[in-house]
Amino acid sequence: MTTATIIQSLASGLLMGLLYGLIAVGLALIFGLMDVTNFAHGEFLMLAMYISFFLFAFFAIDPLLAAPLVAAAMFVFGAVIYLVVVRFAMRAKTNIGMVQIFTTFGLAILMRGLAQYFFTPDYRSITQSWLGGKTISLGGVFLPVPQLVGALVSIAAFGALYFFIKKTDFGRALEATREDAGAVALVGIDKNKVFALGWGLGGALVGLAGAIMAMFFYIYPDVGASFALIAYVTVALGGFGSVFGAFAGGIIVGLVEASTALLLPPSLKSVGIYAVYLLVVFIRPRGLFGSI
Repeated sequence: MTTATIIQSLASGLLMGLLYGLIAVGLALIFGLMDVTNFAHGEFLMLAMYISFFLFAFFAIDPLLAAPLVAAAMFVFGAVIYLVVVRFAMRAKTNIGMVQIFTTFGLAILMRGLAQYFFTPDYRSITQSWLGGKTISLGGVFLPVPQLVGALVSIAAFGALYFFIKKTDFGRALEATREDAGAVALVGIDKNKVFALGWGLGGALVGLAGAIMAMFFYIYPDVGASFALIAYVTVALGGFGSVFGAFAGGIIVGLVEASTALLLPPSLKSVGIYAVYLLVVFIRPRGLFGSI
């Protein structure tokens, strides 16, 4: 193991970590807003990747150009899912937590089954994207261009999200609803509208990640499952409900995954992630940046 190998691995881990953060931030946003864990989050990612694939297959729109379209489509999808499904689950009088869990878990199974039925279980990929297969060298470190662009998009998305939450009226309404969903009604804020827009924003963020992932990863009905598990660990590691925690947690997960792959066989690279997660749970159960 040489210094160059270690630097190369850590650079790749950093790029993937930023993408993991982008995948996870929508999950963190929804939990922070409503105390609801979306167990269909991986299927949202899967749907976004399929939208990117079909936009390329039928309209020859490169995933990089399709990213805003996919994000917009997933914004609408997320808002509709809240209005049609989640809103009614939240009205449960007893065992509301379990009702919400099984509602989103059932939604995940439904979405995966529909994808298998309509899209077949076959693996698909976008083989001729603008950035696909390209690498650049920075000081002797080779970086895949799709992952590099994805990392830059992730940073830009986190910056835009921070500005949106801190500097806009809706962002302030979002923060107020997070603090006390009951009290905001007294000042004329419709919490259902805020929740719907929050779910839409979470869907848009994972849609952006899905469009980037479609450039270099296989697309199939179960693709969201593995990334969803990493997203849950990322959110728990950073702190449930913390947007910044998702960003930092994604970087940590990416670096730990890359470091583990240097020491253990690649098939065991996830061992390091879960080991660090368990360590954080024992030492700081609310996560590194969580407040709950």
